[in-house]
This record gives sequence, C-alpha cells and structure tokens, in this order.
Amino acid sequence: MLKGRCALITGSTQGLGYAMAERLAAEGCNIVMNGFGEKDEIESRRSSLESAHGVRAIHHGADVADVAEIDDLVATARKTFGGVDVLINNAVIRHFSPIEQFKPEDWDRALAVNLSSAFHTVRLALPGMRERDFGRIVNVSSVYGLFAAANRVDYVTTKTALIGFTRAIALETARTNITCNAICPGTVPTPNIEGRLEAERAKTGQSREDAERAFLATRQPSGKFVAPERVAALVALLCGPSGADITGSAIPIDGGWSAS
Repeated sequence: MLKGRCALITGSTQGLGYAMAERLAAEGCNIVMNGFGEKDEIESRRSSLESAHGVRAIHHGADVADVAEIDDLVATARKTFGGVDVLINNAVIRHFSPIEQFKPEDWDRALAVNLSSAFHTVRLALPGMRERDFGRIVNVSSVYGLFAAANRVDYVTTKTALIGFTRAIALETARTNITCNAICPGTVPTPNIEGRLEAERAKTGQSREDAERAFLATRQPSGKFVAPERVAALVALLCGPSGADITGSAIPIDGGWSAS
C-alpha cells in the first residue's frame, strides 16, 4: 500500500522525525526530509535511507515558519514524486518561561512552526490527495496536548490546538480514502532531551541511570523513555492498510503518563 508513495516529514533530519522517515522508507515510501542541521550529517542520513531501503530520498531545508518556503517544500515534493501521499507534521520548537516573561517573538514563532505550518502543509497537499483518493496525515502532538504544564505555554497551546485541527480535517475528509490523526508521544530521548539530561548530570554529578530515573519520575509510570522506533511503528500502522478506518484520533504513546 505504501510502496512507491511519497512521505513528507517536517523536522526529520534527526530524532523522532528521522526515526519516522526510516520506518516509512522501510515500508517502501520515497522520502522528503525537512529540517536543519550540519550539511554532511543530513546528507549521510539521506543517503542511508536510499541505500538501506531502496527508495529515493531528498532533503529540503525549508524553514516552516515561512509560508513561501512551505509552498516550495510541497511544490518540490510534487515535482519530484508527483505529490505528497503521506504527510507527517513533526517540526517543533519550544520555550520554557512563565507567561509574563514570555517573549512575544518566541510566541509568534512557536505558533508558526508548531501549528500554522501544519495548516499550510495540509492546505497545499490535500488537493493532490483528493485527486488520487489516497492520503495519510499524521500530526505529532504530545501528551501536553492532553493536559497542561506550567511555564510551557507555547508548547501546551500549540500541541492542544493540533488535536482540534486534526479532528476538523478528519471530518472534512471522512468520505474519502484520506485519514488524519494525531499522535501524542510522551518523553522520547530526542537530542533536545539528551541535552537536558547531560546538563543535569554535569550539574549534579549523577550517573546516567540516576539522571534518567529522576527525569522520568514525574512523567511516564513505565519509568522508561518512549522509544522513537515504537512511535515510528505507530505512524506506519496509521499510514498502512490497518489504519484505514482510524481517523480523527489523538493517540497517546506515553508509557501510561496520560492515564495517571
């Protein structure tokens, strides 16, 4: 079902986004990577997708806060692969600050990257999906789309809004072979999280095991990080034949965090 399809994943040069790119490539999708990073590292990851899975992969460095760059990103996918069949909105930024100290420019950029970019990618990709009567849209929300936390107003707001956005698109496409879902991961060992762990270890002298235990103590009841490859497997299920009747859902994958 996915062999030869085109999957566009925003924010996919590393971390969870790249894990999803790897899994969708393994399912036979050609890949449009997007995001920032060191040029050589991105090229290594792009070529690895091709050599490991026998698909085509390209990278587009669009800043998804910029509507014109999003337009070029989707147009490049259309020109290269004939259109976007699988769209994963994963790009994200986050800030940590109480609202009265939150910089307006940080708020505006968070809205643009975390939320408005999904609106624009769907707006641009959906006509082609309707023409082909096939599409899979997955918006990467968070457990913080299901409940709130202090000092994270941009992240909580945008991840919550993504769930409403997902439901609206699902209803608009309900009578087609297009689905739209949100996934709500808990804490995944992304480069951002790894940096926070290492900073805490440097400050406290903790072992890696102790730092992880302390970090997860108020999060996942499982006591474990959510593995990126398992999040990617959930995305593959939603995009494959078994996910054809799943639409408009917000699915936690969080080690029991949202149940606690």
